[in-house]
Amino acid sequence: MMTPSELPYRPCVGVALIGPGRRLFAGQRIDNPGPAWQMPQGGVDKGEAPRDAALRELFEETGVRPDRVEILRETPGWIDYDLPPELVGKLWKGRYRGQTQKWFAMRFLGDDAEIDISGPPPEFSRWAWMDRGALAESIVPFKRDVYRAVFEAFGDLID
Repeated sequence: MMTPSELPYRPCVGVALIGPGRRLFAGQRIDNPGPAWQMPQGGVDKGEAPRDAALRELFEETGVRPDRVEILRETPGWIDYDLPPELVGKLWKGRYRGQTQKWFAMRFLGDDAEIDISGPPPEFSRWAWMDRGALAESIVPFKRDVYRAVFEAFGDLID
């Protein structure tokens, strides 16, 4: 059996959806009883371009259609994070040590009534527009460095 450090990273995308007042869409994860807010994110399918994956994941998790966003920027590289050791064998069938993520900043062109987090399957129990400080305090600790890097890459768009 491989040790966690020998496992690969799962290719993933994330979306910093910028709404009113330059605040960010955040959803409370439905599978976590404590505070675990995050921006939309998910895996890249085999053969799928990261930009296409980001638009697909955004729609699946928020109901926001691709024609209701303007893609502003993507992170220049990929951002990696490791799962805490106790989660490595439990998530993604134990095949990955964490994720490598390409992030996209997108401006939301719609209104709140267009947001639908019902899935299927739903990933969030509720959602809110948050400033980056509130969001940084509300995410799970092992993703905080990723969010710092995303906020640095997109800081001029969200401050």
